[in-house]
Amino acid sequence: MAINRIAFYHLETLLWIARLGTFAAAAARLNTTQPAISARVRELESHLGTALFRREGRAMALTPAGRELVRESEPLWARFQTVLTGCSDIGGARGVVRVGSGEIAAAICLPDFVTALGLDLPNVTLEIDIALTVDLIQQLASGQADMIFGAGPVAHPLLRSTPIGGVDLLWLASPAIASAPPPRPPVWSLSSASPLYHIVKDALARSPLAASPVNLCNNVRTMIDIVTRGGGVGAFPEAMVRAHLDSGRLARLPDMPPLPQIAFHVAVRAAESDPLVLAIFGRASDLRL
Repeated sequence: MAINRIAFYHLETLLWIARLGTFAAAAARLNTTQPAISARVRELESHLGTALFRREGRAMALTPAGRELVRESEPLWARFQTVLTGCSDIGGARGVVRVGSGEIAAAICLPDFVTALGLDLPNVTLEIDIALTVDLIQQLASGQADMIFGAGPVAHPLLRSTPIGGVDLLWLASPAIASAPPPRPPVWSLSSASPLYHIVKDALARSPLAASPVNLCNNVRTMIDIVTRGGGVGAFPEAMVRAHLDSGRLARLPDMPPLPQIAFHVAVRAAESDPLVLAIFGRASDLRL
């Protein structure tokens, strides 16, 4: 067995395929090509004298020998990364970190957070994806994202999360509608997969507008623009509409029940071992909305 020919990149490749499930996903994560990933696997299997993967449909499943190697290699790889990080300045770290965020969290906390991060980690590239929390959780669990900012509880057995505070919601409309609400104005909300939808529906059922139709949109800023132009009412984060309230373009809707805060969490995979990702996660965990 040619153990002396096994390089660290062989183990790194193995662990990312095991985590992401396909050679293509591992190639994207490691900034290389799928043929290069296949070549690394063939080299590793040749050196070990055993097959590590078998194809199951479009995914690659570990063989018993592959599962054992992954189980034994993961703590060693994590320790190796920690040792290297301890020998270097984290400020000089390089790499691509994929961050997912809901639109509300992105608008409220990401600009300052990303700006400060860029000053402290100038060689780190961020790829930011804005999506609903339910989609972000799946991206994180599958390894397509390294860290996420999510609305509501981030509950998944493969993830760990830290609360970073909540955001106040206000019932708002254009001044004309707020002063004389029609009987059934349309109410705007994010999709039913969003915590905001359930907050709006629960409060709406206890309000004078219980018979109003609920229109759905996947973009909060678009909903704010619609409501500002007199296209209905909505429940919006105060931090995103403060300028609209100050300028008089939006007004609070009277006689509506109070809305609970939307809680936000930052999350990573429970098994995350990359020192750079963990360092960024630590900084994000200190945020307070």
